Amino acid sequence: MAAQAGRRHRGLSTMRDPRYDILFEPVKIGPVTAKNRFFQVPHCNGMGHAMPLAHAAMREMKAEGGWAVVSTEECEIHPSGDLTPYVEARLWDDRDIPALALMCDKVHAHGALAALELTHNGPTASNLYSREVLIAPSHQPTKYGYPHQARAMTKHDIREYRRWHREAAIRGRRAGMDIIYVYAAHDLSLAMHFLQRRRNQRSDEYGGSLENRVRLLREVLEDTKDAVGDTCAVALRFATEELLGPGGVERAEAREIVAMLAELPDLWDVNVAAWYNDSVPSRFAAEGAQEPFIDFVKQTTSKPVVGVGRFTSPDTMVSQLKRGVLDMIGCARPSIADPFLPRKVEQGRVDDIRECIGCNICVSGDMTISPIRCTQNPTMGEEWRKGWHPERIAPKRSAARVLVVGGGPAGLEAARALGQRGYEVSLAEARKELGGRVTREARLPGLAEWARVRDWRVGQIRKLANIAVYLDSVLTAQDVLDFGAEHVVIATGCHWRRDGYGRSHGAAIDGFVDGARIYTPDDLMDGHLPEGRVVVFDDDGFYHAGIAAEALRLRGCEVAYLTPEDSVAPWSQHTLDYRHIRKRMAKLGIEAIVSHDIVGYAGSTLVLENVWDHQRRALACDAVVTVTARLPDDALYQELLRRESDWPAAALQSLRCIGDAEAPGLIAHAVYAGHRYARELEEPAAVGVPFKRHFHIE
Repeated sequence: MAAQAGRRHRGLSTMRDPRYDILFEPVKIGPVTAKNRFFQVPHCNGMGHAMPLAHAAMREMKAEGGWAVVSTEECEIHPSGDLTPYVEARLWDDRDIPALALMCDKVHAHGALAALELTHNGPTASNLYSREVLIAPSHQPTKYGYPHQARAMTKHDIREYRRWHREAAIRGRRAGMDIIYVYAAHDLSLAMHFLQRRRNQRSDEYGGSLENRVRLLREVLEDTKDAVGDTCAVALRFATEELLGPGGVERAEAREIVAMLAELPDLWDVNVAAWYNDSVPSRFAAEGAQEPFIDFVKQTTSKPVVGVGRFTSPDTMVSQLKRGVLDMIGCARPSIADPFLPRKVEQGRVDDIRECIGCNICVSGDMTISPIRCTQNPTMGEEWRKGWHPERIAPKRSAARVLVVGGGPAGLEAARALGQRGYEVSLAEARKELGGRVTREARLPGLAEWARVRDWRVGQIRKLANIAVYLDSVLTAQDVLDFGAEHVVIATGCHWRRDGYGRSHGAAIDGFVDGARIYTPDDLMDGHLPEGRVVVFDDDGFYHAGIAAEALRLRGCEVAYLTPEDSVAPWSQHTLDYRHIRKRMAKLGIEAIVSHDIVGYAGSTLVLENVWDHQRRALACDAVVTVTARLPDDALYQELLRRESDWPAAALQSLRCIGDAEAPGLIAHAVYAGHRYARELEEPAAVGVPFKRHFHIE
């Protein structure tokens, strides 16, 4: 094996680049002052009121990392706005105060301000837990398909809503919050629903003209300022564009709304709606993409303005400030990928920033009602459960050497974190480049930013003199034993199956096993592309098939996307990709065939079967790209297991298989597996459940 040259070790700089001084200027927000311009805007996390200790620890990490303001997620103000099954924050009554007070205490300990986003979601709530009747500006169906409707609010209901909001703001102040939000964004709050013509069909003073539709928002802002404005800042989160044309709030109308309310809030937090247009995956939107929709706000108000744009570059942040677009840099996803982003800029360590890749795996935590996770930051969601810190890790337990076989996301993270612990690490990669599936997938349409998973880890590894990297090094079991490392971890990845086996097929599809016209995503990433009319068969359900179809269409193929599911890429709804995928497919002319399976393939004819009525039809095609299941590349691991009797002579103490080589999954799973291996190596084994849990008995 030939060691990669160019490793170097550099100490941490403590000199901030003067170009970034503007980012560390304090900002006055009503009666409070933020210590710098870094603002962690509200974001969901799948923990909320159900896991208050985990939630507080996660928010505390942002404060420790230098964010001047750390916000909650949506906070329900009343049982009639119950968001079950989604787990958000709650302030239904005084019993909810301690959970949020815990967060405030943790955030304040690091000199940051705590912000609370109050909301009543009206017809976009569910009330599945509370069983209250939904309320809305006018009679209407619920947004998310629940089989019941929301009733039109009476004047009494409007007064009650204002009272609930006022009381929740006071509870927030009692919890220790410094900033209280009035929420009118994302199509998720009554205050915004009253603005929308499609939801507000009232004929009284709260409906009709724009001035009337703004009335409730103005009243709630005034109520909140009156209740807590002497000690807490009042922020307005407002969506300036819904991208629905005349059916939604448009930029022109938003200009009038901002002008009407310009000086009323202490801070404007502006974005676009709905959530899938706000937190757009990087595949469909670049850094700073919201600027054209929000750049007018700062010219309309003297109050500070915060906005988002998946900002990861301090140069982009400074540009936003100097050009008068924003006063504060709002981040949700970048603060998840690197809670210490502000601190690294402040310390002159910009190249150490763990940049968000915009994959939206963080969003999937809220969507699947589970604790938040991040592809780039494997410690996200584990701050309390496992005591993991994104910047600190326990030192090594011994002088043992570790051999990591495989330089994909799991192997790179394992090697990096082991090196951080102080172990002597050797990383062997069979290919001529590092990154594994990350490097290969990043060459596909729209996924270039995913290469940051590789680039950040390679950059950190190059700073550690105790990590040796060997490229173009295919190892046999004997090579591993001869190497003499005390610990070996196999992270050799996986490959896509060619036979069609998957969720819908427990055996190979007839005609797929040895078919010369059958391709896999691996073939496409290796440059082996079909021509002519191609069917992409998706039995995976996430992003792989859609991107394969797009790549082939861009190469001139006629492409049909085929799936046994009733919708295209169903799991992509959890990452907010779905609507963008459908629009992209429509724009490119990719035919979508849903609810159909493949029975067989012969010559140039596919036999399809409708999954519901079992009617069959023929479909002519020149090739099929099958996106079904993957197989671990674990031959080396299995051979080493068979040779366990040879381990003592080779000084081998432990052998592990991680990431896709153990069980194929998301890149986030692979990074987490590598990090967990590094954390747990030679540490005492956990007894019982390997993480802390919340228990609450009334």
